[in-house]
This record gives sequence, C-alpha cells and structure tokens, in this order.
Amino acid sequence: MPIRDIMLLQLAQRRRLYYKICMKCGARNAPTAEKCRRCRSYDLRWKRREIKR
Repeated sequence: MPIRDIMLLQLAQRRRLYYKICMKCGARNAPTAEKCRRCRSYDLRWKRREIKR
C-alpha cells in the first residue's frame, strides 16, 4: 500500500535509507554514530542509496 502523504513518505525514507553500516560486523547504527554499537569499531560507512547496475 503506497504512502500518499508527502510528510509521511519523507519520514519513512529517512528511517529506511539514512543510517550507518559497520564495515567489520555489518551492524546497523544510528546516523549520528561515531563507532559501532556492537563491536565498538570506528570503521563505519553510510548505507548506499543508489541502485547498483
């Protein structure tokens, strides 16, 4: 069921697409994270938001 309200759509996209991934253990972390919540590594990257072809 598609979301028709533009504000709810933006909120859903932000929750789903904007977070950091740990390069060591693969855990999801908050966008404000400096280190991983699981393994305490500082090796974080942003989640990819483009479709790879």
